[in-house]
Amino acid sequence: MLHSLLALLDNAVAALQTLLYIDIVQPLCFHFGLMGYDEDAYDALYWVIIGVLQVAAMYALLRPLEALRPIERWPDRKDVRADVIYTWIGKLGVINLTFFFLLQPLFHHWQSLLVMHGMPAIALDRLLPDADERPVASFLVYLVALDFAGYWYHRWQHRFGLWWELHAVHHSQQQMSLWTDDRNHFLDELLQAAFFALISLFIGMQPSQFVVLVALGNFMQSVQHVNARLPFGPLLERLVVSPAFHRRHHAIGYGHEGTRYGCNFGVLFPWWDMLFGTASWERQPEPTGIREQLPPPLGSGRDYGRGVMAQQWRAFGRMAQRLRGGHGAAVVVQD
Repeated sequence: MLHSLLALLDNAVAALQTLLYIDIVQPLCFHFGLMGYDEDAYDALYWVIIGVLQVAAMYALLRPLEALRPIERWPDRKDVRADVIYTWIGKLGVINLTFFFLLQPLFHHWQSLLVMHGMPAIALDRLLPDADERPVASFLVYLVALDFAGYWYHRWQHRFGLWWELHAVHHSQQQMSLWTDDRNHFLDELLQAAFFALISLFIGMQPSQFVVLVALGNFMQSVQHVNARLPFGPLLERLVVSPAFHRRHHAIGYGHEGTRYGCNFGVLFPWWDMLFGTASWERQPEPTGIREQLPPPLGSGRDYGRGVMAQQWRAFGRMAQRLRGGHGAAVVVQD
């Protein structure tokens, strides 16, 4: 059933992709002398359509919840505006897809060498019996594998000082909403896209699986950041990361004030936090952000920037300060 629905959606997107390409993209490529890139433009268009559908689904499903059942009520939503820009940049996903297809020839060559030397090519889903006849099970294998990699990637973002200053762009949002997931430093986005493209190709994921997996993961992470009370309950929140679980990760004083370890690093599933002892099940809503953003004496009143470009450049300034030895790790308060 699920496989049939995904196939139907894929066919619909492909039909729209062809229509837009013939009527809009190809004429533009011809007009500006860019016909040498027409195939790349056609491939990228698929990802762009998926991204637009994601944003539309996010707004239609999550924005009403924020209006009806908000965790926090703000006097204005000015700090959310930049996140909307980040969302359109991130959800279109061109960076992820570009890395995947740029690296694909390299991995095909590498796997050919393995076959020539009598070694089997890596395809993680081959661990399942009758993998070709069980596409949903195959997809879930790759989903869990990438989520495990994502858990450690997230922990590393908090572990290394220079890397943390990039990731701090995400954590500096004090008005968490459905748009917050894509609020990231662009350099960190490039690192993340390259990392997951490499992992995906290494374990044998196909392009169609990669597109659907990233789209699903993006939507689930938008749900995690939503400013709405969603009662997952004790069972469901141990199967998938809930907004309450992830909000604890963003709460001031827990796991994101420098390079000390914190809690709730899971991307889609909380299992890795439960396994490695980093899970915290506090459900009481807490203020989000970074302690040094608070006014004295609670913090230093540091400005992380309100606009997209200000946030990007201030991260480089913090990195430079850290390299000069002028930025110590903040104290993390734990229960």
